[in-house]
Amino acid sequence: MTDIDPATDFGTDPTRAALLRAILPHVPFDGWSETAFATAARETEVTLEEARAAAPRGALDLAAEWHRQGDRLMLRALREADLTQMRMRDRIAFAIKTRMSALPEREALRRSTALFALPQNAALGARLLWETADGIWTALGDASRDGNWYSKRATLAAVLASVVLYRLGDESPGLERTRAFIDRRIDGVMAFEKWKAGAKDNPVLRPLVRPLSWIMGQIHAPSRPDLPGGWRSGE
Repeated sequence: MTDIDPATDFGTDPTRAALLRAILPHVPFDGWSETAFATAARETEVTLEEARAAAPRGALDLAAEWHRQGDRLMLRALREADLTQMRMRDRIAFAIKTRMSALPEREALRRSTALFALPQNAALGARLLWETADGIWTALGDASRDGNWYSKRATLAAVLASVVLYRLGDESPGLERTRAFIDRRIDGVMAFEKWKAGAKDNPVLRPLVRPLSWIMGQIHAPSRPDLPGGWRSGE
C-alpha cells in the first residue's frame, strides 16, 4: 500500500492547516469542542478572530477538514497505486482500506462520529460520507450518468458508515479485522449487484425490474457534485 502522511497535507489554507494540526492532540480529551478550538488557536499563535476566519464554525469545520483530508490522502494513494490488475470489487475494497488507514487516530474518529451524529450536524456528516463515496467511484472511473450514479454512491456510503463503526471497536494488529469486514461487506454488495443484473433476464422478476430500470434511466447525475439530480428535460 502507498505510504501516506496525514501530517504533511492538510489542504491549501495555511491557518486552517495549522489549527487542524494543533487541535488533533486535544480531541481525545476535549472532543471537537470550543475548548479544543481555543487551545489550538492559542498554540498556533493566532487570535480567535483569525481562527474564526479560517474556520467559521470552529471545531466543527476542523472536524470536517480532517475528514476531507483523509479523502485527499486516499485519492492520492489511488492515483499512485497500480489498480490495472485488480477486479472492480478489489479496487473498491482497496480504496476503503486505504481510506481507513489514512487517518489512524481512532479516538479522533470516535469523537468525529459522535459529533456528526448530533442532529444539528447530521446533514454535514451525511454529506461528508457522500463525498468520500463519490471520490472513490470517480477515482475508479465510474462512467454512469443515470440513476446508477446515485445508487452506487448511496450503497458505498452505507458501507463506509458500517466500516467506520466496526473500526471503532477493532484493536487487531494492522486493523486486520476491519480489513476482513470490508471484504465481507463488498462481497455482499457485489452478490446483490449480480442478482440485480440476473433479475433482468428472469421471466418471473422481469415485470418488476423493467419499470425500475426505466425510472433509473430517466434520472441523470448532477453536473456538479453538490447539485441534486433530476429528470431529463423534454421527456
